[in-house]
Amino acid sequence: QVQLVESGGGSVQAGGSLKLSCVASGYSYYSVNALAWFRQAPGKEREAVAGIDVDGTTQYIDSVKDRFTISRDNDKYTLYLDMNSLKPEDTAMYYCAAARKKRAIMRADWYGYWGQGTQVTVSS
Repeated sequence: QVQLVESGGGSVQAGGSLKLSCVASGYSYYSVNALAWFRQAPGKEREAVAGIDVDGTTQYIDSVKDRFTISRDNDKYTLYLDMNSLKPEDTAMYYCAAARKKRAIMRADWYGYWGQGTQVTVSS
């Protein structure tokens, strides 16, 4: 049974930083799966934040470019999201997701495995 467990969320002031982690267990061939971070704010739809392909190619939504960095450590079965210069509008529950595919598409229905989420709250 594949499990994804996020950690690293918390409450910070605007301009602060957080680093999210997502550890996978029960996972075969982790290195050949696309990974992504999504977020969902109250009353809003879940949106993709960043994705990383099997070959390490990354993509971001415009609102987080130059502030967030997605990375993966296949040896540790871990996905990361470094978040800097946080803004109140970044407040949301953040989820990691995995797909048994090579490319990371920025769509929720692309991913078959999800974590339970970690809350990020940014105050002004």
